[in-house]
Amino acid sequence: MEFALWSVIVGFLLVLMALSATVLARLPLSTAMLYLMVGLAVSPWGLDLMRADVRQHAALLERLTEVIVLISLFTAGLKLSPGLRDRRWVLPLRLALTSMVLTVLAIAAAAYFFLGLPLGACILLGAILAPTDPVLASDVQVNRPGDRDRLRFALTGEGGLNDGTAFPFVMLGLGLLGLHEIGDFGWRWVLVDGLWATFAGLGVGALLGLAVGRLVLYLRRQHKEAVGLDDFLAMGLIALSYGVALLLHAYGFLAVFAAGVALRQLEQSEGSGKASQHAVERANIDPDQSVAEAVAVDPQHAPAFMAQAVLGFNQQVERIGELAVVITIGALLWSVRWHDAVWWFVPLLLLLIRPAAVGLGLLRSSSSRNQRWLIGWFGIRGIGSLYYLLYAINHGVSGELADQLTALTLSVVVTSIIVHGISVTPLMAAYERTVKRRPREAPPVD
Repeated sequence: MEFALWSVIVGFLLVLMALSATVLARLPLSTAMLYLMVGLAVSPWGLDLMRADVRQHAALLERLTEVIVLISLFTAGLKLSPGLRDRRWVLPLRLALTSMVLTVLAIAAAAYFFLGLPLGACILLGAILAPTDPVLASDVQVNRPGDRDRLRFALTGEGGLNDGTAFPFVMLGLGLLGLHEIGDFGWRWVLVDGLWATFAGLGVGALLGLAVGRLVLYLRRQHKEAVGLDDFLAMGLIALSYGVALLLHAYGFLAVFAAGVALRQLEQSEGSGKASQHAVERANIDPDQSVAEAVAVDPQHAPAFMAQAVLGFNQQVERIGELAVVITIGALLWSVRWHDAVWWFVPLLLLLIRPAAVGLGLLRSSSSRNQRWLIGWFGIRGIGSLYYLLYAINHGVSGELADQLTALTLSVVVTSIIVHGISVTPLMAAYERTVKRRPREAPPVD
């Protein structure tokens, strides 16, 4: 009977989302907010159909969030079409490096002086909460091929990069807590967890993305083979990049993001720009399957077809993953041991630390004041932060410290889902209106 009830709930929710998608796009209401309410409804606070518990189900929850973040990181990489030499890349790099480090340090300082946590736990908390989320931030990310708006590009690139660049600080925090080897004076952390894991991850992902992409294009262009099953190509490249990176003790998140970027860059370098995009769009709406197959093997349009097919599949899986994880977040809240500190800590992070870190990180950049303000506000926290929390718990963080980190993390994530979900539609609509009124953006100079 319980399975039948779950089938009704999930089926009703999926049909409701399909029917109301265009309406929700116009309302100050995000899909994540609805999923969160469903999670609360099925938890012991509601119908008691789902008793999710961070302490009891940490291993399973870590794998679930890990898979969804990987899919989202690959999707984010595929969305970024400007070439690597394009100056627009400066903004996400500054956000993912300078702003993120400042955020980690500010959170760690607040935790050290006002929460009384040990230094390792303070740095770990900063690393958990510093990254912005690539899953829940889809409404403020690049939303179509060729979209080069600085705001959307910066937020998409930041979400893809800082879920990997936060990992060294997670390892440092665990090391200072005695749960990870960082070497005398931190030499192992600098060389292995910092330099090697970061650059090896990016290199592995880029090489595999280019290699697999070129192989597929060669087979399609020269032999009319390897057509179809682009969903297998997407999932295979994600798993391959992640697995190889982990075997080399590199950061798999960065590898997967780099693989997505490399596949998009291959399409940009070998495709025919707008002509290919138009051909792919026509093939996607044509009911005759042979038209799509002809475009897929066309020497001129094959790169764009491959990239768009992989992106489309990933976005569908990402939406389903968002539904599953956010419902789970709602179902977890009953088991959290809440702390009084959440009432001042959450606004401190969202209203002070994040905007200040963005302002300093983008100081003297080409972004406008309006863009910097929106980037500062849309520091959306979500599934990535939950993954890092679970990673830390599964690597030895326990007891009262685990409870405190869980309460702080979930309070930030839930608040972000609500306040950003309410504000994203009106703020982005107002931003789009200002973009349409002003002259076309000149090439950025940073």
